[in-house]
Amino acid sequence: MEETPQEYRRRLRGYLGKQNPFTLMAATTARLKRLLRRCSRADVVWRPAPKKWNIAEIVAHLAEVEIVLAYRLRMIASVKGVPIQAMNQNKWMLNAGYLVKDMQGAVELFDIVRNANLRFVRSLSQKKRNQYGFHAERGKESIMMVIKMYAGHDLNHLMQIEAILRRRDRL
Repeated sequence: MEETPQEYRRRLRGYLGKQNPFTLMAATTARLKRLLRRCSRADVVWRPAPKKWNIAEIVAHLAEVEIVLAYRLRMIASVKGVPIQAMNQNKWMLNAGYLVKDMQGAVELFDIVRNANLRFVRSLSQKKRNQYGFHAERGKESIMMVIKMYAGHDLNHLMQIEAILRRRDRL
């Protein structure tokens, strides 16, 4: 059974626990690069199961979603209560072939946009960080809630890559 959008949000926030989301998000690129150094081209395109993303797709997804985050953060900061459109990650993946084929480019894109996003949020007042939008599926989300969720999103996908590499090492 698929999880609800609210369950998804709780799961991602649960990965974060008491960790500082800014610290975690700032460290994601380095952690991602360390994991990718272990990978051959065969590793990054190996699919762990039918309909499951491979490492190249996960990295492309992280880059694409960081662009989504950039837009959402700026919209919420600009217009209190702004509607935030949901996205279908599987449909977005159909357009991410340019990043799947260029892992280095995907990591660079992720890193550049991530750093800009962190600088942007750090520049906001506490009042602005508490400003919210209404996500089409998950409801009311403040900038800080979104940041915490995306930190958990990083952990989720880093754990997926680690799990794929563990499985791949056993083959």
